[in-house]
Amino acid sequence: MSVQTMTKTSPPSGQQPLTQPDMSATVYRILIAISLVHLFNDSIQSVIPAIFPILKSSMHLTYTQIGIISFAINFTSSIMQPVVGWFADRKPTPALLPIGMGFTFTGMLLMAFATTYPAVLLAVVFVGLGSAAFHPEGSRVSHMASGTRRGLAQSIFQVGGNAGQSLAPVLTMWIFIPLGLFGSIWFTIVAAAGIAVQIFIARWYGNRLRTGAYQKKKTQARQLRPEVRSRVRFAIVLLVLLVFVRSWYSSSISTFFSFYLMENFHLSVSDAQVYIFLFLAAGAVGTFFGGPLADRFGKRNMIFCSMILAAPLAILLPYANLFWSGVLLALIGLIVFSSFSVTVVYAQMLFPGKIGTVSGLITGLAFGMGGLGALVLGKWTDIVDITTVMQICSFLPLLGILTYLLPSDKLLNRWSEGTEA
Repeated sequence: MSVQTMTKTSPPSGQQPLTQPDMSATVYRILIAISLVHLFNDSIQSVIPAIFPILKSSMHLTYTQIGIISFAINFTSSIMQPVVGWFADRKPTPALLPIGMGFTFTGMLLMAFATTYPAVLLAVVFVGLGSAAFHPEGSRVSHMASGTRRGLAQSIFQVGGNAGQSLAPVLTMWIFIPLGLFGSIWFTIVAAAGIAVQIFIARWYGNRLRTGAYQKKKTQARQLRPEVRSRVRFAIVLLVLLVFVRSWYSSSISTFFSFYLMENFHLSVSDAQVYIFLFLAAGAVGTFFGGPLADRFGKRNMIFCSMILAAPLAILLPYANLFWSGVLLALIGLIVFSSFSVTVVYAQMLFPGKIGTVSGLITGLAFGMGGLGALVLGKWTDIVDITTVMQICSFLPLLGILTYLLPSDKLLNRWSEGTEA
């Protein structure tokens, strides 16, 4: 782990020297801690879609109602994340970290005792609010602790989230299948542990703010030249579209592919969840390696490859047998999620100094668009059938070809330095 290198600033006469952390040092203990909380947060959030088969059978829900639940949690999170990020950019608030996990605690407590469809919706809204409060400030903490290794730091942060998502199918098998919705009570323990870790992180975060080191770093953030702002706006709109496409595809797998497996291969809920675990676990591995690879080969290149290389595998998936479905799911997850953290860092390069707003926008859109996609796909599945929906969704990664229109990393750096319009 990295030990912070301390430097001294010149104090006013008669006062003790004020030590400031070396902003170029990567603080691994904080990165690991925030990644752990990300694991807690996203494992809780991801058990919601993982228990959809249980909810559907126990409450006799339609695919449309399942889509509404997914939309409720993801849309709540997506709407609030940019708001929280905007607020935190103007007034960084370390207390939001434990408060956000408190919302998640409340949501899972409500879920444990939910007996009606509206009660389930209320519970998932609280979980969505907790996620909204966590992600922008969590990304800011990752940025503050990154030193000079922003890609690696964002990967460490995001891999916790993707690892948490991958655990959801396993937790469903171990907890929800034998216990039903009341199994949610066990996740209040996870949320309570998350609150404790968040308090530790918030103290470090607050100390960074008090030293003035982060404000200095922020005020020195490079500003884009006015003449390139229209090109930056085009780039962010295109990036949002790509996030939209990736989220729709990943949502189609995590939310509905278990139903596809159960219908076409007659798997049980438990067995179907194993295949979703393969997809998400491989995605966690891809997320971890995506950041360092982007530092080496370029962020735009990484985003491009993650979509295009996954496209032929995605197209084959609906036509594969059970064995090859597992292999393809693992490969697709590994490739598609490799750009998950990279898109956040790329967006931060587009808007230097707007860490919270940009992180909330990109991460929030990932949740929100995934939720919107789940709503549309659920309604669509009720009208046609699950196999047809999976076949059509398999073409979504092909839209990754649009990544070629994004500005290169070198061009972004020149824009920020004001050396090229």
